[in-house]
Amino acid sequence: MDWVIPVNNIPKEGETILAESYIEIPGGKGANQAFAAQRLGGSVTMLGMVGDDTIGEKLISNLAAERIDITRIEKIKQLNSGLAIIYVNKEGANSIVVLPGANSSVDKNYIDKNIDILKDSDIIMLQMEIPKETVFYIIEKASEMNKIIILNPAPAPEILPKELLDKIDFLTPNETELEKLTGNLVNDIDSAIKASQILLSKGVKNVIVTLGESGALLLNNNICVTFKTEKVKAIDTTAAGDCFNGAFAVALSEGCSIEQAIQFANKAASISVTRKGAQPSIPFRNEL
Repeated sequence: MDWVIPVNNIPKEGETILAESYIEIPGGKGANQAFAAQRLGGSVTMLGMVGDDTIGEKLISNLAAERIDITRIEKIKQLNSGLAIIYVNKEGANSIVVLPGANSSVDKNYIDKNIDILKDSDIIMLQMEIPKETVFYIIEKASEMNKIIILNPAPAPEILPKELLDKIDFLTPNETELEKLTGNLVNDIDSAIKASQILLSKGVKNVIVTLGESGALLLNNNICVTFKTEKVKAIDTTAAGDCFNGAFAVALSEGCSIEQAIQFANKAASISVTRKGAQPSIPFRNEL
């Protein structure tokens, strides 16, 4: 659950500021991406866990209302549901603190219990808000099944195991995550290209870097191309990357080329930043 707090400025270290209100909005990177994929035309099953609390009930109900298959989501007793505290300034930039809660219980045993979902799916989309060992295990299993694997490395781990990199079809970091994954400073297109090339050299098939208002960058062993996005007035960038990932997966599932899928995803994300909140900001298919 996202607790969104509008502020004039993101607080600095040691600084205390006053806010006038907060809004409670269903979120979570995996849930946001599932929500975007379903709303934009996909057929989505969500795997994950919530606490046995009122927040968990709200999170599940919100996904179910979008016709996402929530039958495999488990409730864990004596743990809180995941919570994110999000400061959003007047320009729409944000700063986020995440309390994983029940997400930390998503383990290999849970994946084994739901292995049929991996077998029945064409695309497996992953994030890093569950234990990294579980993410890596899913990548191994999905690769053995020849599934398309999209990994959004957020929040970015210190390192991705080298033996898994060639199993990832699409790695989708933003600039900050790309910097952390490679150790290279990323502050413009050229530096993003250099950092992405490091990941390609280690085996990743496609690197797609989301660049905010600058659009997106695609690198693989054949092409290096940037995609401009629509010029809009950003109100809240929360979940823009999640919207991009969900939209990208939908377009791929419909047979679009990688380039077409990125253009589709860029449009979806550009609409989402003009609205407040995570899942409520995600557009419907007819809006694109």
